[in-house]
Amino acid sequence: MRFLVLILLLVSSLSFAESKADAPKLTAPPQVEQLLQLSSEISSLIDESEKAKGSSKDVVRSQILNKNDEVRDILASLIAKKNSDKKLLLEQVNKQVIFVKRANKYLDEKSIIDQDALDKAKDADKLVALKSLEETRNFSTMVIRQEWQNYQWLEKLGEPSPQAVKDLTSKVEHRLEFMSASLIFDSEALELAKKQLKSGTEGETGSLQLTQVLTERLVESDTETLEQLIDVADQIGIDTAEFKKVLFEQTGNVTNDLLNSKVIWSIASGWTTDFKDWLLANLPQLIFKVFIFVLIIFAFRTLKNIVRKMVKKAVSAKNLKMTMLMQEFFISMSGKIVFGIGLLIALSQVGLNLAPVLTGFGVAGIIVGFALQDTLANFAAGVMLLIYRPFDVGDLVEAGGITGKVSHMSLVNTTIKTFTNEMLMIPNGKIWGDIIKNVTHEKVRRVDMVFGIGYSDDVEKAENVLNEIVAEHPSVLRSPEPTVKLHTLNSSSVDFVVRPWAKTDDYWDVYWDITREVKMRFDREGISIPFPQQDVHLHMVEKAIESNKA
Repeated sequence: MRFLVLILLLVSSLSFAESKADAPKLTAPPQVEQLLQLSSEISSLIDESEKAKGSSKDVVRSQILNKNDEVRDILASLIAKKNSDKKLLLEQVNKQVIFVKRANKYLDEKSIIDQDALDKAKDADKLVALKSLEETRNFSTMVIRQEWQNYQWLEKLGEPSPQAVKDLTSKVEHRLEFMSASLIFDSEALELAKKQLKSGTEGETGSLQLTQVLTERLVESDTETLEQLIDVADQIGIDTAEFKKVLFEQTGNVTNDLLNSKVIWSIASGWTTDFKDWLLANLPQLIFKVFIFVLIIFAFRTLKNIVRKMVKKAVSAKNLKMTMLMQEFFISMSGKIVFGIGLLIALSQVGLNLAPVLTGFGVAGIIVGFALQDTLANFAAGVMLLIYRPFDVGDLVEAGGITGKVSHMSLVNTTIKTFTNEMLMIPNGKIWGDIIKNVTHEKVRRVDMVFGIGYSDDVEKAENVLNEIVAEHPSVLRSPEPTVKLHTLNSSSVDFVVRPWAKTDDYWDVYWDITREVKMRFDREGISIPFPQQDVHLHMVEKAIESNKA
């Protein structure tokens, strides 16, 4: 504020001192009297400020500023009236014109001094120097606004100044271009400061943080000054679409100005031009990178197929005795690992930073893990099935409450084909958490059967018949020896257990053939096969018959 008061003192010694001697003494309207009174008071305050010292001088200068604002308010009110003293108003407005010209000259010089002081200041003093520069810019914009108002007043009073308006327009355009370039430069410096802070060492953090804060303040100051200048330029009638575009691109602030068709067109044109320039500058390199990317992907895809074949050949070796699930797991994982490595190499060749990508995958893995807990549980169960190998593809099993042949296995689920030709997909978690019965795991199985004869039948004869039937069947193995023994004396039958051994593939053939042959031989040999029956004795009926006979 102090330097602006100095401006008033420089100007007022010329303008307001003259009004003190030449003020009209005729009776005037109240506002005119107030205007003259304020001019007189300003002259007196100027004389007083020359004698005052220290803080008293600052107080007097502040009063001069406030009274000059009152003068401008009264001038605006009087000029709006048609019956005001035109000569008096022209005199006062011309004094304001002189004041603004000298203020502009002073502020231009001081802006250069403040900028130079900011560039040379030490880090600890930069904020103070920046604040001084911000004040100079704000006052400069305010004075330009007042200058434009002065020329409007002169035009209303019949004395337009077209050349002065032209000069002001040129000056505002020049300042708009300078502040626009300054905002772009400081915004780029801010981005650079942020990058340096991220990659800086621990010892550099303090200095880099201070640099970032200073740059942020510079960007804020540039933005504020440019917004003020754009507002003044809009009043003057200058096309500000290009500068509003810069303001939007650098700050991202959405304002009503963006609804202007010129601003929208300027932004779209700027983006299109930037894209064309970028494309022309980077297209050859981009094409080369895409070619390298495709070449690496193709090479690793071919390598993946080769590795899969090699792993398949290795895990299929009979001496390893791997299950189909384990074989498929190693084959699949080998191909995916090779292709994944190739993809990372290809992405790095096109300039992609893999560190944030891998970090992102890690974070995404945690999120997916929480979202797919049941799937992960099934995966864990699949790994346990892979390790312990309770069954394999093609085995006949009872698992998860389902009986059938294993058709396909993965680390998440198992597909079982039932005897009724139904395909059932069972989660591995349900299979691992239940009893698993592998019917066809062993090559040889014992066929358990029970046959009963009546109590009146010949036990030895029945036992010989059963031994003959078992011995004659071609699929019954001689070793281990079959077992035919009298097992249980039931309530209505004498039961024999017949337990021949057969290959797993012949199990049901042996079961069905022996069962059929036992029935046919027992019938031929006159051996009965008892079945449950009950004798019902009706004693009441017999007594009734005897009483009737009597």
